[in-house]
Amino acid sequence: MYLGHAEIEEKVTMVHFVGAGCGAPDLITVRGMYLLGKADIIIYAGSLVNPELLNYAKEPCKIYNSAKMTLEAVMDVFLDASEEGLDLVRLHTGDPSLYGAVREQMDLLDQAKIPYDVTPGVTAAFGAAASLGIEYTLPEVSQTLILTRMDGKTSVPDKEKMESLAAHQASMAIYLSAAMLDELTDRLIAGGYPPDTPAALVYKASWADERSWLCSLKDLAETGRKNRITKTALVLVGDAVAHRTYARSKLYDPDFSTEYRRGGMSASREE
Repeated sequence: MYLGHAEIEEKVTMVHFVGAGCGAPDLITVRGMYLLGKADIIIYAGSLVNPELLNYAKEPCKIYNSAKMTLEAVMDVFLDASEEGLDLVRLHTGDPSLYGAVREQMDLLDQAKIPYDVTPGVTAAFGAAASLGIEYTLPEVSQTLILTRMDGKTSVPDKEKMESLAAHQASMAIYLSAAMLDELTDRLIAGGYPPDTPAALVYKASWADERSWLCSLKDLAETGRKNRITKTALVLVGDAVAHRTYARSKLYDPDFSTEYRRGGMSASREE
């Protein structure tokens, strides 16, 4: 049973799916921090979530690392919390809606009639863009951002194969693919990106030990090998990564009219 935040104060037992953000503990939302602070139980994705976020937990709080748990084991904790009337936070990396495997948990909660809600988080693509000073949607360069991943243990639908997505030559953020950079490069180029397309490899965006490298697409795999990057890294591809040429935005163009400003007027500060 999904509940919006207008309803949660009326309930005692809740499962809160919370996005931990991309890494830095102060990049979690205010709401997420508040929910961590009042939770009786926290189940966090220990393989990816910064453990410093657990410092927001109250004492006492029971903490589980879901990296060592199955879906069934997680559900057992949900059920126990419900029976005891306890507040529970399911802390996911980045934003729960992206590669978070949350829908299957929600379906089980629906079956058990346990209420839940969702607090979004900052996904790695936006943490990486902030670190590198990138705008993915530069005028006349790209107005589309594709978030995707390579085939791995989890397959990708045929209609979403890397070559098909690369044909758009839009800005692309590629998750969970750092161990397959040679194949990724070949498929991106086969799909339509020129070999000299700007690219970036960002390891642990926004964490204290973040590292990043700008390169050309053709040099992406070698950049990964040279720096021994095989996981916990995001690949960015597209001309917007280098932001060498782009058109000025119409939004602040003095000759462009908007709902709030008439074009052709001399620039002036609002009093």
